[in-house]
Amino acid sequence: MRICIPSAGERGLEEKVYDHFGSAPFYTIYDTETKEVKVIDNRNDHLIHGQCQGLAQLASYKIDAILTSGMGPNAVNRSNSMGIKVYLLSGPTVEEAIKNSEEGKSIELTIDMACSGHGGHHHEHHHGH
Repeated sequence: MRICIPSAGERGLEEKVYDHFGSAPFYTIYDTETKEVKVIDNRNDHLIHGQCQGLAQLASYKIDAILTSGMGPNAVNRSNSMGIKVYLLSGPTVEEAIKNSEEGKSIELTIDMACSGHGGHHHEHHHGH
């Protein structure tokens, strides 16, 4: 399984995770079977094409899951339609986030939970309506 994590830089597994998917400077892709790590530079893209470019670019890497602490409902929708599951990221570094997700601690991010707007209210879970 290939997992993609928005990250602050290019240091691979020990890199800090970036707290919003669309505007992350880099994406780190980790293959859980081969343990291969790939870092993609996102900085040039979103200046030109707006923030949706990230997903289109990632499609060619055949990823299975995205770990993120922030993603809008449209992006979740698009990811799901591309066959990519989106999970809430937990852990300060890429490596921690992967470990937590492999231990089954990740919560899948659904359209209902996706944060609307970019306020500082990440990690709030609303139960019921």
